[in-house]
Amino acid sequence: MSETPWVYPLGSAADGGWQVSLGATDSAARIPGWSHTGLKVTELAPGESVSLPAADEERLVIPLVGAFTVLVDGTTYPLRGRNSVFAGATDVLYSGVRTPLTVSSDNGGKVAVALAPAHESYPVRLVTAEETPVELRGSGTCSRQVHNFGTPAALEADRFIVCEVLTPAGNWSSYPPHKHDEEKDGETSLEEIYYFETRAAAGSPVPEDVDAVGYARVYASDERPIDVRAEVRSGDVVLVPYGWHGPAMAAPGYDLYYLNIMAGPGRVREWLISDDPHHGWIRKTWDGQPMDPRLPFTS
Repeated sequence: MSETPWVYPLGSAADGGWQVSLGATDSAARIPGWSHTGLKVTELAPGESVSLPAADEERLVIPLVGAFTVLVDGTTYPLRGRNSVFAGATDVLYSGVRTPLTVSSDNGGKVAVALAPAHESYPVRLVTAEETPVELRGSGTCSRQVHNFGTPAALEADRFIVCEVLTPAGNWSSYPPHKHDEEKDGETSLEEIYYFETRAAAGSPVPEDVDAVGYARVYASDERPIDVRAEVRSGDVVLVPYGWHGPAMAAPGYDLYYLNIMAGPGRVREWLISDDPHHGWIRKTWDGQPMDPRLPFTS
């Protein structure tokens, strides 16, 4: 277990065959008070499979590395996957609510399953890489790439909002710092999970003992205490129950990826945020700055 309930280095949130098992119905006791989102991550050897039983939760299967097939209600859905999370968008599969699923891999790979307790049923949906809205957000050193496959505009779902963000080496994302911890005009209350992957930037003179690292920050927005200043590497997780969060920093020399899973108690499934008033002005400086030419990341 981690020393804090909000930061989980690789291996500290493992459960059985899952490298990461957080917030799901079978492991919610790990995080008292955490009740709206969950994540499972596993690596499958060639020919291996993993199953999840029916539960009152919706799920989104996201290949991180490799290709997979997902069996849902007697139908098999192929997910073409990718060679790396930095190789552009991937096919993903929404499995609905109270539906068992089995994920299999012929050649092996790493796969994530985003979770959220849910009750309203929506159809199984394959969102292909070609259908995935790819957004280039920010500009200059705040340039980043967002794959919006699980956002309200792209996917019908009950509770969660899911996307992934790729940040080139030396850039900042999740910036300016912002929050979504209240239900009020212009803001929705959403828990958030950050699952990270890192790599040495393409073209770098990489030594054998490279330590690809990024950084994540979460701090208090009200009387509730939280203070996260975390080094993050591939397989690490940071949870945001409330508070200002950002930046997520890609250190010079290292590209940064994170998978975001958000859900909350509100009636509206929408990502509405408030910027930290000390730093929100930064957005105005983006006008006229060029997008980072290293984007978009593709295969």
